[in-house]
Amino acid sequence: MTTQLSRRSALTIVAFALLVNARPALAGPPLLCHPFDIGTSTSLPWDDSRGWKGMRTDYDLSRLTADTLALLTPSTPVIVRMEALRRAALYATLDASAARALTTTLMNRAKAAGPGGKTDTLALFDAGYFAETLAQAAPMSPHAGKIAGDIDGYAMVRTSLAQSGNDPAIEFAAALISAHPARGTYDEHARRARAGAPADTLLAKNIGQLGK
Repeated sequence: MTTQLSRRSALTIVAFALLVNARPALAGPPLLCHPFDIGTSTSLPWDDSRGWKGMRTDYDLSRLTADTLALLTPSTPVIVRMEALRRAALYATLDASAARALTTTLMNRAKAAGPGGKTDTLALFDAGYFAETLAQAAPMSPHAGKIAGDIDGYAMVRTSLAQSGNDPAIEFAAALISAHPARGTYDEHARRARAGAPADTLLAKNIGQLGK
C-alpha cells in the first residue's frame, strides 16, 4: 500500500509540474515551424502543399524586402505580421543578401524616431520579431544565425509590448519567443495572451500554439 501511494504521489507531482510548466504543444522552433492562421488576409507567396516550409521556387528573392514592407502597414494585425515575418525569414534562409537587406531595413525602420521622438511600436515589433525568427533558422541556414546573432529581438518586442499597453497579440508573440530558448517570462506572457484572446479573433484562432 505504501508503495502504491508513493507511486501515486510521484505521478501527481509529475502531472502538476507538466501543467505548471506547459509550453507550446507543437514541436520545433515555434516562430518557424507552425504557420499562423491569418484568415483571408494576404501574405507572401506560399505553396501550402509543402507545409510550414512552403517557399515557392518561382519567388523572386530580390523582391523580399519590398514585398514584406508592403504587408506591414499600420493597420496590419499583429498575427498577420507574424505570418508575413515567418515566411520572410524562411525565404531569407535561401539568400544571404536578401536576409541582410530585409534585416537592415527593418532595423533602420525601428530606429527611426516618429512624432515626439518616440520609436514606432509596430516597427519595433517587426524588427525584433523578425530577428528572433531568423535566429531560430540558424540550424538550417548559417548566414541567418550570423545576421541575427547580435540583435536582441526579444528586448525590442518587449519594448513594443510596453508601448502598446500590453497588447495581447504581442504578448502571444513574446510568449512564443520566450519559449525557445526557454526564458522565465513565458508564463506571464502566455497568461496575458490567453486572457486577451476572446477579444481578438485572429489571436483566438492561434492561441492553441501556446498549449493548454
